[in-house]
Amino acid sequence: MCPWGVESDFVKTVMQSSGYDIQVCHNCAGGPQEVRIVSNAKMPPALTNPIGPGGIPIPPPPNGPVDFGVTESTYLAWAYQGSHMFKADGPKKDLRLIGVIQHPSYYLVAVKADSGITDLSQIKEKGMPVRIVTGVDEAWETVLDYYGLTKEWVESKGGHIGVAIRPDERKQFDVIISGGTLENVPEWNIWYEASQKYDLKFLELPADLRDKMAKDWDMQPGTVPLGLLRGMDHPFPTVITTGDAVYGRTDMPDDFAYALAKAMDEQQDKLQWTIVNISYNPHTVWKAFDVPLAPGAARYYKERGYMK
Repeated sequence: MCPWGVESDFVKTVMQSSGYDIQVCHNCAGGPQEVRIVSNAKMPPALTNPIGPGGIPIPPPPNGPVDFGVTESTYLAWAYQGSHMFKADGPKKDLRLIGVIQHPSYYLVAVKADSGITDLSQIKEKGMPVRIVTGVDEAWETVLDYYGLTKEWVESKGGHIGVAIRPDERKQFDVIISGGTLENVPEWNIWYEASQKYDLKFLELPADLRDKMAKDWDMQPGTVPLGLLRGMDHPFPTVITTGDAVYGRTDMPDDFAYALAKAMDEQQDKLQWTIVNISYNPHTVWKAFDVPLAPGAARYYKERGYMK
C-alpha cells in the first residue's frame, strides 16, 4: 500500500514481459535507510512484524542482496550528494537513476475548525495546549521551528507531538502538519481519514516560510487546488514535491537498465490503476536533480527522443 511498494510492484509487473522475475522487498526500513541498503548491496532487513499499518500482511523479504530500489527523488539526490540526512555517509556516487515516476504531494497544515486557531502563531502567543501530529517527512520541523514550537515548549503546556502514521496518535489531535494528498496509503491517509471525520480548517503558510522550506528541502512553489480535500473552499499557495525514482548502482548491467526504462515507458498505462496518484512524463522521467542516469536507461531515452 505504501507508494514505493506500489511502484515496486509496477516494476515487477512490467518486467515480466521482458522475462525477468523481480523479487520485491516490501519491508519498510525508512527512506534514508533504504537508499543505504541499495547503495551498499545489503541484505533486506529482517521482517520484525508480519502485519503492517492497517492490518495489511507483509510478505517476508527476498533472501538475497538488494540490487535496485524505489525512493523519493530528493532522497536519491541527497544520498548522491551526501547532504541532508546523508551527511555522515558522504556522497554515494555509485547511485544511478533509471527513471522517475511522477507522484505529486502538497504540503498541508490543518487544525480542527472548532479549535479557534487561525494562525499557528496563536499557539505560543496564547500558551495553548495542543496535540500536533506530523507526517513522515522532515519538513514539519521547519514549520514548528518557524513558530518556536519546540517539543519541550509544547509538552510544558500539556501538549504533545506525535506521528500521524501511528493509529493511536491520530485518535486525538488539534493540528496536522504533513505532506500528502488524497491517497489511502499509511504515510498520508491521515488526510483521507481526518478530512472526512472532522471539520478541518486549512492554514496558508507565510511566504517566507514557504521559501525556506523550498530551499531547505528541495521543494517548489505550488497551489493547492480547490476541493482537493473536504474543507478546502479556495485555492491557496504552498510548497510541493513530485517524483519517485527507480534507481540502481553503477554495477547494474546496461541491458537490464535499458529493458527497465523501456518497460516502464511502454506499459505506463498500468500506473493509472494503482491506489496512488502516479504518472509517467517523458519530459521528466530521465532527470532527478543531479543524479546521473544508468547508461542503459540513457540510451533508451535518447532513442525515444525524450532527451538529447
